[in-house]
Order: sequence, then C-alpha cells, then structure tokens
Amino acid sequence: MKTPQAMLLVLLTMAAISAVGAETAGPVKVEIVEAGGRYQLLRGGVPYKIKGAGMAVDHIVAFTGHGGNSIRNWTTGNEPQDIMEFLDQAQANDVTVMLCLPMQAERWGFDYDDEAAVAAQLEAFRGEVMRYRDHPALLAWIIGNELNHGYTNPRVYDAVNDVARMIRELDPYHPTTTTVAGFFDNVVADILSRAPDLDFISFQAYGMLFAFPELMEKAGFDKPFMVTEWGAIGYWEVGKTDWGAPIEATSSQKADVFMRANRNILEQFDDRLLGSYVFFWGQKQERTPTWFGLLTENGEETEAVDVMHYIWTGSWPDNRAPQVRKILLAGKDPAASVRLKTGKRARARVAVVDPDGDPLTIRWELKPESQATQVGGDFEESIVSLDGFIDDADSWTAKVTAPAPGAYRLFVYAYDGQGHAAHANIPFLVTE
Repeated sequence: MKTPQAMLLVLLTMAAISAVGAETAGPVKVEIVEAGGRYQLLRGGVPYKIKGAGMAVDHIVAFTGHGGNSIRNWTTGNEPQDIMEFLDQAQANDVTVMLCLPMQAERWGFDYDDEAAVAAQLEAFRGEVMRYRDHPALLAWIIGNELNHGYTNPRVYDAVNDVARMIRELDPYHPTTTTVAGFFDNVVADILSRAPDLDFISFQAYGMLFAFPELMEKAGFDKPFMVTEWGAIGYWEVGKTDWGAPIEATSSQKADVFMRANRNILEQFDDRLLGSYVFFWGQKQERTPTWFGLLTENGEETEAVDVMHYIWTGSWPDNRAPQVRKILLAGKDPAASVRLKTGKRARARVAVVDPDGDPLTIRWELKPESQATQVGGDFEESIVSLDGFIDDADSWTAKVTAPAPGAYRLFVYAYDGQGHAAHANIPFLVTE
C-alpha cells in the first residue's frame, strides 16, 4: 500500500505530465483496416468511433459534455500559433482533429494549369505538415474543401494527389482525404483515377445525404469514406416562395432531420463509414444567421444539440431545448409566400413549448432578405437588423409594420434561461 506522501507524488507527477501535454507527447498512429468487407478506423491500434462536428474550439467543453470526441476545421491558414493552440485545446479535452490544408479552388481564380502556382502551394503545405504532423490530437489531413464546386479542370485532383503523396512521405501516422460537395459520379471517378494516394474520400451532403445509398449503389462505389459535413437541409434544396426566397425549417424540424439522417442513412453504412461530422457546432451567416448553426449567435444550444447528445450517448440531456410548433405572419405559414403592403401592420405568432416547463423569453427580429450568391460556405457578411418595425417584440404575438418595398425575413427566438433556444423565421415580400 502506498503512503499518502507517495500517493501525492504520483498525483503530482501525473498532473505534470498532463500539463505539458502535446509538448512531450508524440503522434498517435491512425490507420484504416479491413476485415470481412468491413472497414474500421484504428487510433493507436484501438478502434476509434468518431463522434464529430465541424467547429472551432470555443465551445469544446460543452461539445465533449454532449459526448463529442472529434472536430474538423477548414484551414491551417491562421497564424501557426493559433492552429497549435487549437490542437493543444483539443488534446487537453481528449478530442481529435481533422486538420484541413486550404487548397485553392478554381472558383476563387486559381489556375491548376499554372505549374509554378501549383508547386508553390505544394511547398507551402509541406511546411504546414512538418509543423503539425507530430501533434497527438491530429487524426487525419483534409486536402482541400469542396474543390468540386464549379471546377472544370480535373488537374485539381492531380494536385491533391501530389499533396497526399507528400504527406505519406513526411507523415506515415495520419491518413489523407479530400472533401466533395455531394456525390457525383464524374467527380468520384476523377478523384479515384487522379488521386490514388488518398486514403479515402469524404463527402459533404445535406438533403442529398438521403439519396446516398441509391447513388453509391448505382455508381458501384464500395470504398471506405467519411461524411465530413451533414445537417440541416441546404438552402439550395428546399422549397422557395414565389419570389425565390428559400423556406428555412424551424429548429425543431431541423432536429428531426438530424435524427432521421443518422438513423436512416449514416447508421446503415456502418461497414464502410469511417466517421461523420455534423455541421455546424457554432453559428455562421449563410443566407440566414440560423440556417446551419446548432448554436445561436450568443451560444445557446438548439434542439439539434439535444439530438446529437442522444446519438452520441444513448440518452437525452437533463435539460432540453425549447421546441417550435409553428410560426405565422398575417395568419399564413412560411410556405404561403406572404405579401404585405408598405406601412400596413400584420400580426406574427409563434407556438413554442419547453419539455422541462422552463419559462420562455421571446425575441422577434426583422432583417432584409440576403442577396448573397456565394457557394460552398464561402464567407457572407452578417445582415443588420431593422429597428422600429416590430411592436411587442418580446411576446408570443408581435405586430409587424411592413417596411419599404422589398424582400424581408422575420425571425423569432425562444430562450429557456438554461442556455438553450429555439428559432424560426418566415420570409415575406413588401409591395407598394
């Protein structure tokens, strides 16, 4: 039996080891193994089941509290210390990282026939790989994000293969992949033929994810893969008003999509699916400020977080997010292509319940409709809210005065005071 002094010495030693973390730890080998037609990811020789999300590290503690264990990012293009801190924070929370090398896309003007530019990009990535390859939090390398958006030159995947080959030479511990928007036969064929040094392909899909079994069977695709983005149905996939505004699902409708996508699709690929990353554990502007984020701008968790908690842990969180039943404007739902006359007032209503009986606080917000045309998650400026057009903005029913002619979107948020929120919105058109 150890003396109290000896036990204290052991604890202090363990604390010291933990404190230095990545500084003294080496890389952890990650590999893909196959047995009996089933593929599996091993980390340190042990099966590793990814419970992942695309995110920064600012919500990492809450993320792990919900059962998450792996995150992916979109670029190493920050200051080196920033990425190292990113990896260190992940390691401190027992989280792995899929680290993305920011291959330039054709849609940004990069020419993959420019041999000098391609060579310079490869050399820059060599430095990135050398800098981060030994970090124990590193799980795999992503070589470019959705390079197929608007691509015409298949030589982009020759360049991807050159990077993959370079990584294999410099870093034998971590596999490589590239991400593809959707599943398209021609893109997959280009990658398989031009980038054979990749260890696997990763797909990013939203509504299209539900068609993956049929699409993969039709294409004869039987290789291991990841889904590195999935979540709410995309704004390019949903119904629209008669003036073209996409109709966004409520936070509760999105939570239902998350559950169905996992149960009906992702779990059905357990023989080949190496892991998946839900999008987006945070908040971002992409057509609206609420479309893809599992969190609000202030960090409140939506019902989709409850669903991921259930998927990752097998149980629901102790306190759950509010749930939206419906939103109406002038007595009409979002699919009704609501029109208002300038200066006229209309009543907005929302129905929200809280599973735990927590008292709810309501907030209404009016914004002009987004005019963004970016694709692939490229940066969009936030849209400033309009003041002075909503009365009773803190009640279940609010009165909206129609602004000048144009397209608008009315948002509503419900907060439970426990760090959770629900949201919904309705587009409307104002005419003279």
